[in-house]
Amino acid sequence: MSQSDQNLKNHAKMVPAYHYLMTPMLLLPSIYLGYRVLVDFSFAGLVIFIFSVGVIFVAFFARWFALGVQDRVIRLEEQLRMEKLLPEELKQRIPEVTTEQMIALRFASDEELPGLVSKALTEGISNRKTLKQAIKNWRADHQRI
Repeated sequence: MSQSDQNLKNHAKMVPAYHYLMTPMLLLPSIYLGYRVLVDFSFAGLVIFIFSVGVIFVAFFARWFALGVQDRVIRLEEQLRMEKLLPEELKQRIPEVTTEQMIALRFASDEELPGLVSKALTEGISNRKTLKQAIKNWRADHQRI
């Protein structure tokens, strides 16, 4: 995908090595080990199964924590952007903009950001998808993982 052709339909990022390779590599052996514990119980088998489930949790939380950090960075970036672009009456309301709203509004062009922030706050729109659908001039974000 080129740097300019990101839009609502194709902005979600899939990492093939993570989603299609690593996830099955962790899940399938754990399922098999769980099955083996059920049909032919042994303490050693149970320990290995518990360890494999722990590895899945580590992988899941590592991804989840990284996304949480990215959300915080996006929030900071968008707060700075809003301080620069919003009219004075909306600048006072920046603390009211939720993280979910900021994550969606990062795709809005500089020109339409004030209108969308106002709309999100006055109409109480907090759903990411709804806000993204309201964006007319998409501003690509190629940094999100």
